[in-house]
Amino acid sequence: MSDPLVTVENVTKTFEHEGQSLEVLKGIDLQIGDGEMVTIVGPSGAGKSTLLHLIGTLDLPTRGTIRYQGQDVTRLGSSDLAEFRNRSIGFVFQFHHLLPEFTALENVMMPGLIQGSRRLEGRARQLLDEVGLTHRLTHRPGELSGGEQQRVALARALLMEPKLVLADEPTGNLDSQSSDSVQKLFFEINRRYGTTFLIVTHSRDFAAMMPRQVAMRDGRIDSDERRPLSSTSPADQTPGDAAQPLENQGKPT
Repeated sequence: MSDPLVTVENVTKTFEHEGQSLEVLKGIDLQIGDGEMVTIVGPSGAGKSTLLHLIGTLDLPTRGTIRYQGQDVTRLGSSDLAEFRNRSIGFVFQFHHLLPEFTALENVMMPGLIQGSRRLEGRARQLLDEVGLTHRLTHRPGELSGGEQQRVALARALLMEPKLVLADEPTGNLDSQSSDSVQKLFFEINRRYGTTFLIVTHSRDFAAMMPRQVAMRDGRIDSDERRPLSSTSPADQTPGDAAQPLENQGKPT
């Protein structure tokens, strides 16, 4: 049997501030399989974003291990860890963090430029087409709507063909129409490429669409539930529907 894509084992995280210790995560155990779509829910302060940052190797646990396909990444040096992160993990945040002086195409290419590769322009164009932004390639972030900016961020996250995409409140700043469009994109990308998604959200509607929901409270996993998809889930689309660029399913927002 193959290893899970991600294994979190007895992970704790403690922050120190002015001589005080705050234990934010308390013995987290979690496995995520290749190709899964998982949401993490819970009240503010439950430790959701902290766990996401540790899985994304943006920070290291105080204790415990995090393994990707059996490899303990907590033992990697900073240079190797940065290379692993750029190659294997995509990120989508509530605030898109696009560089304002660059076009949509240039922003999507940024992870490849960091690695010294300029041969990824074709893939960047393809991804922007798939998220419905062919007509926005040369637009800068300030010329895009919030939904369009988040689509650019998703395309950027997918550039290096990561096995895992981590999303922290990806629809938190979007109106309902833009949120629906971005949510559909997550399911379409998962269906098309088999990309694993781990998504933190406060949106009950979004969480209800997901086939697996991990609930956190007070730094611990309170429940881990696999369930049938919502009848309105984008995953219930036929393969033909999912394969279409988003602009064929409605006007981009």
